[in-house]
Amino acid sequence: MAPHREDEHEEEEEEEEIDFSDLRERYEVQLDEGLDTFVVVDGCPKIPADSRPKLIKFLCKRLAEVGRISQDSVFMPLNEETNMTEGYAFVEYDTPDQALLACKQLNGMALDKKHTVSINKLTDIEHYGREGRIKEEYAEPEIEPFVEQEHLRSWLGDANSRDQFIMYRGENVGVFWNKKKDVPESVVDRAGWTESFVQWSPQGTFLTSVHGQGVQLWGGPSWKRIMRFAHPMVNLVDFSPNERYLVTWSNKPISIPENPPPNFPLGPDEDGKSFIIWDIKTGNLLRSFTSVEVTGERDAELFEKSRKKVSWPVFKWSSDDKYVARVVPEQSIQIFETPGMLLLGKKAIKIEGVVDFEWSPSIPTVERGKKEPEQLLCYWTPEMNNQTARVGLMSIPSKEITRTRNLVNVSDCKLHWQSEGKYLCVKVDRHTRTKKSMYTSLEFFRVKEKNIPVEIVELKLVVINFAWEPKGDRFVFITVDEAVQGAQVAPKTSVHFYAPEKIKNGVGEFCLVKTVEKKNSNAIYWSPKGRFSLIATVHSQQSFDLEFWDFDFEGEKQKQDKTSKNKDLAANLMLMGTSEHYGLTDVEWDPTGRYVATSVSTWKHLMENGYHLWDFKGSLLREEHIDKFKQFLWRPRPPTMLSKEEQKQIRKNLREYSKQFDEEDQFEAEVANKEVVEARKRKLDEWRAWRARIEKEVRWERVDLGLPEDPDEALGETAGEEEDKVVEEIVEEVISEHEEEIA
Repeated sequence: MAPHREDEHEEEEEEEEIDFSDLRERYEVQLDEGLDTFVVVDGCPKIPADSRPKLIKFLCKRLAEVGRISQDSVFMPLNEETNMTEGYAFVEYDTPDQALLACKQLNGMALDKKHTVSINKLTDIEHYGREGRIKEEYAEPEIEPFVEQEHLRSWLGDANSRDQFIMYRGENVGVFWNKKKDVPESVVDRAGWTESFVQWSPQGTFLTSVHGQGVQLWGGPSWKRIMRFAHPMVNLVDFSPNERYLVTWSNKPISIPENPPPNFPLGPDEDGKSFIIWDIKTGNLLRSFTSVEVTGERDAELFEKSRKKVSWPVFKWSSDDKYVARVVPEQSIQIFETPGMLLLGKKAIKIEGVVDFEWSPSIPTVERGKKEPEQLLCYWTPEMNNQTARVGLMSIPSKEITRTRNLVNVSDCKLHWQSEGKYLCVKVDRHTRTKKSMYTSLEFFRVKEKNIPVEIVELKLVVINFAWEPKGDRFVFITVDEAVQGAQVAPKTSVHFYAPEKIKNGVGEFCLVKTVEKKNSNAIYWSPKGRFSLIATVHSQQSFDLEFWDFDFEGEKQKQDKTSKNKDLAANLMLMGTSEHYGLTDVEWDPTGRYVATSVSTWKHLMENGYHLWDFKGSLLREEHIDKFKQFLWRPRPPTMLSKEEQKQIRKNLREYSKQFDEEDQFEAEVANKEVVEARKRKLDEWRAWRARIEKEVRWERVDLGLPEDPDEALGETAGEEEDKVVEEIVEEVISEHEEEIA
């Protein structure tokens, strides 16, 4: 029997040595799947089992600030030996985003004077608790030595106050100084600087390059990399107005590998997300988002809508970067406070049917009775449930509705703020009762006036483009004629110029200055400083017109529209120049409003790629055709640091500055001419030296051949021989000529 027992013992040892690692890996429970709605609440008081229901009820009340939970969704373990709670609990929220919000907002919350709780996601145990992920012994982090950074706005110190622009052509991206008519001066030119496109930050501090792994920011005199942000397959980027934050978006949700490398920049919370908001200064990820907030029964339908069409930017910033918001289609507006990225008031603003919203660009001020400055945003909702469409103005953070207006027969709305927030234009596309035709009305909210009055401009045509004058009270819009059924040519357009009537106090009503009919124009480009406007035809194969308009012509008073003939309007409109640019796709004004570049991108048009540079009057300064030309972007400038009084003083003394600038331009032109003359003289000297060398070589060759050293001597001998010859010439002359007829 003994040998048999030994055999059994050997078989048991063999079974213990069998490797089941492949089976364990295959059937291992994935904690990330289905458990991302759970959080672990640690630091709770240890109390008897009888008091546990009261503690759970109190805990639910505190944790419900970020999402809905019930007492049944809280599990608080008991110690079987002491019959006391263990000091922690497991809590389940409705959605993963609510669980993540609880970790960010409620972590470190004080329950009483003695107990402060820490909240973490349950899936963090799997992510951070694996063997080898965290070292057992604490190692103090090394403090990196201070390295002085380059001046990121050094280009503003240019002695000639020139502007920079960037050109992306072929595989090369280059930054250049503008030199008017002359060839641009290269600052830096690199191949493969970007894989997709380039983009300036709003104040020109950073240049953005886009790659398959993410986004990189560049700047400084050496154009070194300032910061990188990891977002695989990123498609679009957007900055906050003051360059503090960056939004990146990819149409492909982020996929986190099961075993990410040690330095992988994204965590499990970013799995399946499409948007990421970053802190530019630190490079930290503030928060990530899915394409659509999933909160109702119509989730699948809304998600499908968002996938088909993305209206960029999705996240919109307040003028001071304090808030960022997005709309949950047909449900609410989510407003997040920076840098914590927590919902304002811990919940979204429910607005049934909301379609779109826009922040006022004005700088917020503290109003009477308010402790903090109030922002202003506008939104609109369509007709639904026997209710009219509505436009509303809301103050933030108080969430008070300051003005609403009801609209009927609405097909669509577009919200246009004036650059200083003084006016809001709501472009309302309406349909007739039969819904067979469309027309547009413009509703102007005078935001800075008492009770926010609304002025209406009724039109019988459809407006296809609208643009306010920057820092001004004037605007331009383009209407389109009704299309003739079966016609192959696009319908004609009309350009309408409006300005307010001059009154003693305030701004009068908006009046028509001029209408230009039977045009093909479809785009409006105002100078950043106002006054000048370029009306263009873009993305057209049949027409490519350019018209340069001046709203404050200093010459003779121009004729006004008949409807405004007896009114004194704040405009004197004059057409300064017209031109064409074949295949025009893009128009870019420089920050000063002195120059404008029109370009043809190979992304949109395959022929005549390149750019034209014009002055504000429409005079062509430079034309350059570049193969595989993609982008032309002027470098923006930050807002001026001069006070209004200092700016006023400069305008007052502008003629003196003009003389100085004219002298500098003349000197620059003379230097340029001098350089041209010197270059020509240098080439002439080189040619004379070459001729002298060749003549010397010819003489030696003639000597070797036994010919006279000077070719002129041989020519002289030949000429002498020809003088001894006599040449006879016979000339025939007809004296008279007579014709007779022979019978």
